[in-house]
Amino acid sequence: MPIYSSYDSDEQHEAPKIRLFDRQKSIHDLLGGGQVADILLWRDKNLSAAILVGFTIVWFLVEVLEYHFITVMCYSLIFLMLAIFNWSKGAGFINRTPPDHHTFTLSNPTIQSFHSKINTLLSTFYHVSRGDDLAQLGVAIAILWILSVIGDYFSSLSLLYIGFVFLETLPALYERYEELVDEIAGKGNRNVRKLYKKFDSKVLNKIPRGPVKEKKFR
Repeated sequence: MPIYSSYDSDEQHEAPKIRLFDRQKSIHDLLGGGQVADILLWRDKNLSAAILVGFTIVWFLVEVLEYHFITVMCYSLIFLMLAIFNWSKGAGFINRTPPDHHTFTLSNPTIQSFHSKINTLLSTFYHVSRGDDLAQLGVAIAILWILSVIGDYFSSLSLLYIGFVFLETLPALYERYEELVDEIAGKGNRNVRKLYKKFDSKVLNKIPRGPVKEKKFR
């Protein structure tokens, strides 16, 4: 008797078309649906490009020119403060309204979205670690091991920058080529399930197990 029988019917019926990560919401709603989602999906191209360029400049100064991170951050904050000061005092000359304090604060929906995403991540980590789905657990461990190997060749700041670039670009690319990516992901998912079924029948199913003792009821 196979240990995992949930995959037995996978080859009997063609799997329906799936969406990446089995999501039911749009990618914009999945990212919180607020200003953060707009930035990651490049709805405001000027703001998204400015943030990406800013992070790139910080990474270049610290990693390539070997400036200290604290020094770069302090100079950046000084430049930002002077820019806001000049903008506020010279708004009448340039006919542009200076930004108000709401521009530099996080809205409650944004904070709640971050809180919800963190709780979802922690809950997913717990359920994967339980081992209810051994294939999912194996994939998670493999990804963490690959990241640990990559970490030996890059600094922490470089890894954060690479992760930020992926976060800044991949959601927008996925939204643009959603149908193509979902089709490829669906084929990959079916192939993985077929391989896992073979592994289940040829390896896991042959692991000897002790006899199941019947419970005696008085």
